[in-house]
Amino acid sequence: MATPGPMTPEAPFEPSQPPVIEGFSPSVYSTSESFKEKFIRKTRENPMVPIGCLGTASALTYGLYCFHRGQSQRSQLMMRTRIAAQGFTIVAILVGLAASTMRSRP
Repeated sequence: MATPGPMTPEAPFEPSQPPVIEGFSPSVYSTSESFKEKFIRKTRENPMVPIGCLGTASALTYGLYCFHRGQSQRSQLMMRTRIAAQGFTIVAILVGLAASTMRSRP
C-alpha cells in the first residue's frame, strides 16, 4: 500500500468564483447580455422556434375561446392545430441544435 506524499496547501474554495477546469470556459461570451439581447440573438440564430411558440399559443388561445363559446368542432380543430404547432416547434429546436452543432465543428 502506497503512502500518500505530503499534501500541499491549496487555495481555499471560493464559492463566488467558478471552478477552473482546463479547456473549459464557463462563459462563451466575454460580456454578460441582458434578457432582451439574448432573446434577439437566439431568435436570429433560429427564427422558427419563436414562430412555432406563437403558433402554439395562438391555437391554444383561440381553441379555448371557441370552447368557451360552445363551438366544439372549431375547438377540436384548434386543439389539433396546437399539437401540430408544438410538433413544429420541437422539430425547429432539434434542427437548430443540429445546425449549431455542425457549425461549431472544425
